[in-house]
Amino acid sequence: MSTIAAISTPNAAGGIAVIRISGEKALETADCVFTSFSGKKAVNMEGYTCAYGTAHDGDERLDDCILTVFRAPHSYTGEDTAEISCHGGIYVTRRILRAVLSSGAEAALPGEFTKRAFMNGKLDLTQAEAVMDVISAKSERELKMAEELREGAAFRKAQKCSERLMKLLGDLAAWADYPEEDIPAVQPENLRVELCQIAGELRSLIQNYDAGRIIRDGIPTAIVGRPNVGKSTLFNLLSGCDRSIVTDIAGTTRDVVEESVRLGDIVLRLSDTAGIHDTDDVIEGIGVNMAERLIDSAELVLAVFDGGCPLTEDDRYLINKINNKKSIAVINKNDVEQQININIFTNKNIPVVFISAKESKGIDSLRTTIEHTFKLNESSFNTVTVANDRQKRCVEASLSSVNSAINAIDNCELLDAINILIDEAESSLLELTGQRITNAVVDEVFSRFCVGK
Repeated sequence: MSTIAAISTPNAAGGIAVIRISGEKALETADCVFTSFSGKKAVNMEGYTCAYGTAHDGDERLDDCILTVFRAPHSYTGEDTAEISCHGGIYVTRRILRAVLSSGAEAALPGEFTKRAFMNGKLDLTQAEAVMDVISAKSERELKMAEELREGAAFRKAQKCSERLMKLLGDLAAWADYPEEDIPAVQPENLRVELCQIAGELRSLIQNYDAGRIIRDGIPTAIVGRPNVGKSTLFNLLSGCDRSIVTDIAGTTRDVVEESVRLGDIVLRLSDTAGIHDTDDVIEGIGVNMAERLIDSAELVLAVFDGGCPLTEDDRYLINKINNKKSIAVINKNDVEQQININIFTNKNIPVVFISAKESKGIDSLRTTIEHTFKLNESSFNTVTVANDRQKRCVEASLSSVNSAINAIDNCELLDAINILIDEAESSLLELTGQRITNAVVDEVFSRFCVGK
């Protein structure tokens, strides 16, 4: 493969920056831009050793640096790799990279270092995808989940299912291809028991996918309600700052204000919306229409109501609008005498939380209710699951084929037909781990990575 190079640290000023070079000519390229004070060349250095010296572009000295050498196959990519650690100025880092590229290296594509690690057998595809999850982790739970995936938790579980399917395929092939040999016939009832166990393992890989996705991506959440019920005050309380304008004037919020906030281990991707009500104001009406569209697209609706007064027609319209959505009735202004009748919510199985956004009370109850609404608990967080939609599709496809094979057995179909279905299930798992996958899928996976990783 060609020799590639990129800046592997963030594009910002810092204490140090790292330029990574990997490939067949990585060490020779490093020698073109780095001179150690000891006179030792990178090509003569052992793996896992460092040298102190200067980086230069031709005769122009750029910075004092440390060169670290990793020898194939004992490197991240499985190739010879050199890393130049310099002072973390943006300009000097780019100058050193430019010198490396002028010396024969090619600019690395997004995720190309990790892609090479996958191609060289250092990582399976699920582990490679988990690398970006580690980088983007924003909480302890998210990091723990990403680390488990990077260590191969999902791969190991899928691999065990794959091995069991492969054994079934081998038994079926041996019995079908060598009828003259004394090979025991495959018993459909035993085959069914094994397939049912495999189906259970595959279901366990995806049953908590939504919990993992929520931890990683957050929940698109719309805060809705009629004017002046405290939507923007709740939005600011959750955001920890005054992102939305709060006044006693109805219709203050006309556009959608968005913010991502953390509530315990959950990230809410909040949208504060215009008050839902009948209006003759054209601009305000656009905001109301946007609010109604957000109700349809959000995964969670926080419907805010004023606990200090009875329900209005606008409130009842909103209740009907959210009836079939994952929603929580947030009864605000719990610090005043309550006049709202909550029976309409309980009759429609809409959870109710009482808060005082003004006095910052009730947020813990809101967090607990959200966790309950999405069935998030310790077992959800601690169960091995797949990491993304690609992996989920592969497991679902395999599970579908296994279930079809079970149905075929129940319908007394020929073992040849059952064999085809089991082979399809096996192929889907091999696609999951990357053992049987197209170049197009590989390119799509690594295109989501940052440059330098």
